[in-house]
Amino acid sequence: MRQIIFLRHFYVVLFFLITSCTDHKINYYSNETPKINLNKFFNGKLLAHGIVQDRSGKVIKRFKVDIIASWKNNVATLDEKFVYSDGSKGSRVWKLKKIDSNQFEGTAGDVEGVAEGETAGNAFYFVYDLNLPVDDTTYVINFEDWMFLMDENTLLSRSYMTKWGFDVGEVTLVMTKIQ
Repeated sequence: MRQIIFLRHFYVVLFFLITSCTDHKINYYSNETPKINLNKFFNGKLLAHGIVQDRSGKVIKRFKVDIIASWKNNVATLDEKFVYSDGSKGSRVWKLKKIDSNQFEGTAGDVEGVAEGETAGNAFYFVYDLNLPVDDTTYVINFEDWMFLMDENTLLSRSYMTKWGFDVGEVTLVMTKIQ
């Protein structure tokens, strides 16, 4: 009898956990303005400032990124130079390919496979697996980026990091066009 009651409670809790998860979709932002145009925003010099938070919300790193972005045909190159609050530096070069009017694919040296992105309204949704070095180990972390165009010169980005479906942290970033 105890096992039946336990299983009944287990399935009720599992049902609520599954049904309470929201299905955040890019199309929700279709009517939001200003409309994002990646060709226009990711063109020229950009400056970004951000924070990295662990899964508890504690800020574990601050950083600045200088970005030079340009397009050739339907491919953008985003050359990113990072400077972190602990004095360390890094870089990443994204190749962002426009597949159709609102679909994109991206690659970078530390990205596993191909990133997938989509725009709608003022939003850009971008998912990828990143090789993230921590101490002497490199972890493959799933990134789910939500970027929102605030005005023609400002983009706000929230990145949710997961490993095996578990939250491991977040990145918040503000990008500003400077040229």
